[in-house]
Amino acid sequence: MNLDELRSSLSELDGELLALVARRQALSEQVAAVKRATGRATRDFAREREVILRGRTTAERLDLPPDLAESLLRQLIQSSLATQEAARVAAQGHGSGKRALVIGGRGKMGGWFVEFLASQGFQVTIADPRGGLPGYDQLADWQDDPLDSDLIVLATPLSATAGILKQLAARAPSGVIFDLGSLKTPLRAGLDALVQAGCRVTSLHPMFGPDTQLLSGRHVIFIDLGHAGALAEAQALFAPTMAERVVMGLDEHDRLIAYVLGLSHALNIAFFTALAESGEAAPRLARLSSTTFDAQMDVASRVAAESPDLYFEIQSLNDYGGESLLALQQAVERLLGAVRDKNAAAFTALMERGRAYFDVRAQARAG
Repeated sequence: MNLDELRSSLSELDGELLALVARRQALSEQVAAVKRATGRATRDFAREREVILRGRTTAERLDLPPDLAESLLRQLIQSSLATQEAARVAAQGHGSGKRALVIGGRGKMGGWFVEFLASQGFQVTIADPRGGLPGYDQLADWQDDPLDSDLIVLATPLSATAGILKQLAARAPSGVIFDLGSLKTPLRAGLDALVQAGCRVTSLHPMFGPDTQLLSGRHVIFIDLGHAGALAEAQALFAPTMAERVVMGLDEHDRLIAYVLGLSHALNIAFFTALAESGEAAPRLARLSSTTFDAQMDVASRVAAESPDLYFEIQSLNDYGGESLLALQQAVERLLGAVRDKNAAAFTALMERGRAYFDVRAQARAG
């Protein structure tokens, strides 16, 4: 066979592979229906392990790299789980016959929530001066809405959310109200106003981005503001998913987020700033590689592509933000001191402290 014929055969095989994947997806939908009917969980870790181990064994028999088989199967499992999760969310019908107003629904996270709520049967209206999304009712200004929806979601920038919360409190709508802010202390006054007005209010922080399709392993944080009914209804939205639901107080949230988001963002901003100001041209560094450097570059490049306004808000508006930045500064100073003083023992102590921390973290997650 010549090169063109070989390429043609490969193209045919690619088509056959994709057809098999499509058949697998169709079977996944049937599996989802059976699981719902029998009350079984969407995810079965024992079954996943069995599939992967069998795949590795088959790959070895076929003289294929087992890691290739495992990587492929993990992607197929993820796709299958996403299909099953979406089917379960739709079947739950939590919002059937109910209406939802998403203020800021034209944004990325707002758009995610619009589709998420619609999949549960909510009739969704988007209130956003930037416009709406195809297939949904639209308002340019939320204040033109009678606010009689069963659910009101604020997917607005932090700088605008606080004021909108206070305006909502003045009208005291009867539906459940929650925001999606990455920080809560800047919203304290607005949330308190809603509580004082007797509104059914809570507050959410989805710990994932708008491109997320599968919520397995993802966390959604719910802030308890004293209204048990609102908290329960908000949590119920995610009951059909595989997301881990975590309830905490407002101040606890921002103290933890100062490290989970603030510290990790700051570390990566410092990393790419040091590279940019190092005098080493990007093309020169691009020709060099190491496992750690490449992994860090991958994360840092994604941080650099995010919204500077949002990331500045996360750093500057958190009442507890200075705590994590100070911890980072002190850690760098200790590292610098150990290297400058040729103090191997101090350097080793930093490494050992890190290992001990990760051991404790792994035990906590496993338990």
